[in-house]
Amino acid sequence: MKRSTATATAIAMSLVVQVNSVSAQPLEDGMSKITYPNTECIDVIEQHFGQTVVDPYRWLENEAPGDQAVAAWIEAQNKVTRAHLDTLPGRDVFEKRMKALFEYERYTVPRKRGDRYFFTLNKGLENQPSLYVRHGAFGEARLLIDPNSWSDDNADAVGEWSVSDDGRHVAFSVQKGGTDWRTIRVLDVESGKELQDVVDWARFTRINWAPDNSGFFYSRMPEPVQGAAGAAIANHAVYFHELGTPQAEDRLIYSTPDRPGLLHVADRAEGGRYLAISSTPGMNENALTVVDLASREWKAQTIMPHMEAEWSVIGNDGSKLILVTTDGAERRRVVSLDLAEADPQPREIVAEDADNAVLNDAALLGSKLFIGYLVDAKTEIRRFSMSGTPEGTVALPGIGTAGGFQGRPGDTEAFFGFTGFDAPTAIYRYDTDSNTLTPWAEPKAPIDPNEITVEQRFYRSKDGTEVPLFLVRRKHVTEAAPTLLYGYGGFGIPQVPYYNPIQLAWVEQGGVLAIANIRGGGEYGRAWHRAGQLEEKQNAFDDFIAAGEFLKKSGVTSLKGLAIQGESNGGLLVGAVTNQRPELFDVALPGVGVLDMLRFDKFTAGGFWISEFGSPSEERHFRNLMTYSPYHTIRQGKDYPAILATTADADDRVVPAHTFKYIAALQAADLGPKPRLVRIETRAGHGAGMPLDKVIAQHADMWAFAAHWTGLKINPVKRMDTSGE
Repeated sequence: MKRSTATATAIAMSLVVQVNSVSAQPLEDGMSKITYPNTECIDVIEQHFGQTVVDPYRWLENEAPGDQAVAAWIEAQNKVTRAHLDTLPGRDVFEKRMKALFEYERYTVPRKRGDRYFFTLNKGLENQPSLYVRHGAFGEARLLIDPNSWSDDNADAVGEWSVSDDGRHVAFSVQKGGTDWRTIRVLDVESGKELQDVVDWARFTRINWAPDNSGFFYSRMPEPVQGAAGAAIANHAVYFHELGTPQAEDRLIYSTPDRPGLLHVADRAEGGRYLAISSTPGMNENALTVVDLASREWKAQTIMPHMEAEWSVIGNDGSKLILVTTDGAERRRVVSLDLAEADPQPREIVAEDADNAVLNDAALLGSKLFIGYLVDAKTEIRRFSMSGTPEGTVALPGIGTAGGFQGRPGDTEAFFGFTGFDAPTAIYRYDTDSNTLTPWAEPKAPIDPNEITVEQRFYRSKDGTEVPLFLVRRKHVTEAAPTLLYGYGGFGIPQVPYYNPIQLAWVEQGGVLAIANIRGGGEYGRAWHRAGQLEEKQNAFDDFIAAGEFLKKSGVTSLKGLAIQGESNGGLLVGAVTNQRPELFDVALPGVGVLDMLRFDKFTAGGFWISEFGSPSEERHFRNLMTYSPYHTIRQGKDYPAILATTADADDRVVPAHTFKYIAALQAADLGPKPRLVRIETRAGHGAGMPLDKVIAQHADMWAFAAHWTGLKINPVKRMDTSGE
């Protein structure tokens, strides 16, 4: 590495990244002047397929607090950002109202074991949900695990958890400070005491008990080398831990040392005979290996070796597996596979829907098969016999999202959750024989749903593709208003309606919430995902840009009132479209974003995303990535929107260096008078497990920033609760 020179700067300019300025000039934001911290340029100059690439801020990849220079940079950036955010009007209003909007009970779907029902519950403003058990479906709830007592800042959380078939034990993972690493412990349900069992270094895991309750299966990585926490991860494997034994004696169930880059995630359907292990390099498609838990040998049998389709086991009938797959079905179908046969072949039970509905969730409940379909990103639940004969639908309480089926084979009692943009998650008890619903937990949120209007519109993207868009706003907001446009568009993950007090705090103030179901997601199945993947990634960006254009042209959004938000892959989306169309957007809020597309695969879980983005080491992918990598495509001399990037110091999925390097490059460029700031949270990770008070504080900052730069007028008396204005 060498210090900046005129030659290096000239090279960098060819990549549209200005590196010769280490500190931007004071800017006038309409309220106060901002002087960015100095960020040293230490040019790393590389050749990639004949193209010169300069990476002046690579030193920011070093981890803080171990690297004191990076730690000092973080402190300086947070100080500048805090000074600006503290001057914004309305921040206290957003924070207060978010707290009020979270004042309701939030349950998860219960898991039944005998007469015991296990679930998590947050009673309102608790920083972390706790684990409870009820004796009887409507009995008194008893607290089992309260993570709010684990640390002073409540940044430690319960991650995955699983109840033994006999209901005697709960295995649960501990997530510390937002990291993806897990420590698994075991609780005796009757006494409420923890056993001596401790399992470390679990990661990207589920927890599944053996049918005889002797122990549980989990996935783990090798213990990381000291100081290598940010290194690329490999050698994922499935183990079995027997109760009462040290982890060193855990039994290796499945691994692929010849392919260290695969993830192996084990699952066991409710009451199931088989452990199903999905193996993938990070894509949705997977190989499938099963372990017959009724045998003594527990021999791993790979039944689908090729990663050309999705395979997910939802149950079994004796030796016959029941699976959901995309094999021969872009929008998924249900098949059976009899392992007693010499050469088992899939036999169709429920065909792919003929009317473009996407199979999104499925379960065996009682003696029936239940499937949740997405119809234009909204849920419809259909019933089938075990032979695949349609038996009607399940009447839902409204238009929204339903799923999370829980029930055991042969038991007519089942549960699922339902939510919508204007409906907090309610849990319903379902009788599979009578096809009737009974509310099991129906929270009363402090908001009047009659004050909210939800509609779905469709707009055309650049290539003519029709894309759905949800709009949420107060009923009296009929004219153009500042709008928060949210998107994701990746990994086949659909954006579906759900109740979010954070977003409703924006709507309550008269703003519009827009959620675009862009390509790259899973709203219309495998083809919709592929249309925004790899070399087709630009379609996702075009769809999002077209959503912004539609909102302004149709009069939904005020002329200078469009804020865009996205997190993780959505952070990449926001960064990319901001560079491509800076004049269209007025505020950009990229969160925990993948922003350096040439080095994403070098850190932690990044190698698992190659199937989504492509490999920077392959020329065709490199050239495509360079067309949209936010860090490399900043448009010098253009008038940019106000930008507030967010990340967290313990994010070991999308390492914070992505955001650090991106914001340093923004601050060094000439991009107009609006601010370009970063907010770096401490003792937090990629999002899961972040304590509620930190979630609220972060979003109060974001919404106040967006409100200021979109012209949303904050009124402290505006409320959508039943008490009126």
